[in-house]
Amino acid sequence: MKQLFTLLSQTRLLAVFLLMASAAVLGTAYISQYVFHYDPCVLCLYQRKPWWAVIVLSFGAVLLATRQPRLARGLVALCAAAFTVGAGIALYHLGVEQQWWTGTQACGDTTLPAAGDIEAMKAYLANRNIVRCDVPTWKLFGLSMTAYNLMASSVLGLFTVVMLRCRKSH
Repeated sequence: MKQLFTLLSQTRLLAVFLLMASAAVLGTAYISQYVFHYDPCVLCLYQRKPWWAVIVLSFGAVLLATRQPRLARGLVALCAAAFTVGAGIALYHLGVEQQWWTGTQACGDTTLPAAGDIEAMKAYLANRNIVRCDVPTWKLFGLSMTAYNLMASSVLGLFTVVMLRCRKSH
């Protein structure tokens, strides 16, 4: 285990790990959406953005690790910040799911077309798939995907900070 931590304290290998972990999380989200037909709510879609940011940042860090190690470490530090943002979004979404607070206007938005336009109303109803933010579509061991996202974002963010403090340049 100590050897694994020693390896991951190297900026390039840490960036590769973060890239793979983020790709796995996003892959799971897209598989649940497109294979198992669990439509995401608007907050679920927001939760994906930090994972995409980590993919871009960590890919840049992989490319720069040997030539510009300080810049690569900076990009990996930004990955930790992106994980923190992702954890914040997931915590907010979890609070909506648990009815601790209400979601945004976009959560189950019921904005209707102008009154009197029957054709617009028909088109709206035919093409509208409202996915509520306060109702988890999937749970495992009593935890929603949002809760797992919160745990993954928090753990990876903390892990990234710890590994950056180990001070390996490449």
